[in-house]
Amino acid sequence: MNSLERLECVLQAQPVDQTPNFDIFMTRAARQIGAPLSRYYLDHRVLVEANLAVWQAFQLDIVQAISDPYREAADAGLAVEFPDDSLPMSRQPLIVEPEDLDRVRFPAAGFGRRMTDRLEAVRALYEQVGDRVPVMGWVEGALAEAADLCGMDCVMMDLVMRPAWLRGLLEKCTEVAIAFASAQIDAGARIIGLGDSVASQISPRMYRQFALPYEQRIFAAIKAKGAVPRLHICGNITHLLPDIGRSGADIVDLDWTVDLRRASVTLNGLALCGNLDPVAIYLQGTPETVRAGILANAAVGYRRWISAAGCEIPEETPAENLLAQAHSLRDLAGRATV
Repeated sequence: MNSLERLECVLQAQPVDQTPNFDIFMTRAARQIGAPLSRYYLDHRVLVEANLAVWQAFQLDIVQAISDPYREAADAGLAVEFPDDSLPMSRQPLIVEPEDLDRVRFPAAGFGRRMTDRLEAVRALYEQVGDRVPVMGWVEGALAEAADLCGMDCVMMDLVMRPAWLRGLLEKCTEVAIAFASAQIDAGARIIGLGDSVASQISPRMYRQFALPYEQRIFAAIKAKGAVPRLHICGNITHLLPDIGRSGADIVDLDWTVDLRRASVTLNGLALCGNLDPVAIYLQGTPETVRAGILANAAVGYRRWISAAGCEIPEETPAENLLAQAHSLRDLAGRATV
């Protein structure tokens, strides 16, 4: 089987020759080729080279154009700084007062430099792997994008103080996400990940009001284009699992704080991706801790399990730990999903 065939079988709960490896690589990918992080974020050619390098080195079943959360926000006008070899940052929100919303150009009709750069990355990755390996594009969820534009503290206040105004912003963010996802699918993406990390910090009631309806619309648009929607919410989403089951996602990422067995009961029928601790097991652990985690996940026996760390692979993760994951999945071939 090739990697795309593995994905399709997992989604259908059919036997696979080997459990897919869907680790998320960003900073660790740049480190793999010795590139400064600023070039990884700003030049799609570096991103493509880095992701192809980790795909080959660590036997991944996915190549990805994920980088940072500021693609859409930057093209809307948010000022983002890119230190030479550190994470990007925004020091000043784009939307400070409610009336600022009317002056923001939301890039749903015409993309700017940073969104276009991701599209180029998707095209280049697809040119390299074709239909053998799924290419993953990425969009920000509406609530996460609102936090990028306004700042986390303001959005948390808006949930209570001006919910109607916030819904207007979420509508605009959803339009951008749908347009951006559609363009990435046209460029060759087979999977579209949606990051909505803010959602882990709110109650189920607020999730149902301010995150779920917008995720549902974005995922419906992704499916209508023939691609696979993947939901990524960092942190503990145990309290949201019943509602996440109605999001329309085909793949749900589980951070290390979410129990795989419990999630497999609540989200039975969806592919579950995770849930090993990226710090304790991958960064600070050993090949033995990685193998033990893989074996524990496989022992759950969930037919739609995809192996991955709960979130991004940390920048300084030892290569031997990442190779241990690949070797463990190969050793378990035929056992984890039958």
